[in-house]
Amino acid sequence: MMTAKAAASHVREICELAPIIPVLVVDDAVHAKTLAEALIMGGLPVLEVTLRTPVAFDVIAEMASVPDGVVGAGTLITPDDVKAAKAAGAQFGVSPGATDALIAACEAEGLPLLPGAATATEAMALLARGYDMQKFFPAEASGGVPALKAIGGPLSQISFCPTGGIDSSNADSYLRLRNVICAGGSWVAPKDKVLEGDWAGITTLAGNAAKLKC
Repeated sequence: MMTAKAAASHVREICELAPIIPVLVVDDAVHAKTLAEALIMGGLPVLEVTLRTPVAFDVIAEMASVPDGVVGAGTLITPDDVKAAKAAGAQFGVSPGATDALIAACEAEGLPLLPGAATATEAMALLARGYDMQKFFPAEASGGVPALKAIGGPLSQISFCPTGGIDSSNADSYLRLRNVICAGGSWVAPKDKVLEGDWAGITTLAGNAAKLKC
């Protein structure tokens, strides 16, 4: 059993490891280890594997075996997702939103959760439960940098990892905000480079992303 305070503290420590968390949609588990190694070599040790493909849990299991990486499960929606993610080796979870059932499952399984919020009301509700480290999603569709900056005024005790519509062209704008610890994005592991096996190219993209907010 993990308390909300402990979960938030652990997730914050994970978010502080690098400025960008790769958001990964992996269609073939055969690429998992090499992709993880390429990203970690580039300086991005925290990896979010979204549960959007049939092999997602296999990918988490493969990546969890790579040294120096911290692998999480993204797109957690149900308690069953939480149990399967923890069993696969996920070290943290990420959700697009947050429900009482999902939060309770993560706390029961001891899986630190980065819960999603898109409004001040949602952020306040999570803060009331003890979650002061949150995901701002979908970032661009929810008002982007101006919205997140505005939320930071009255809710300065909450830190965020914005995700959704963030790429190399706007990531730095988010990272300059006082209430942003890191950001999530998929541009560091484009599908074409994964399919081509261009691991050096992915390491280069990761390296450039790792230099943000230095």
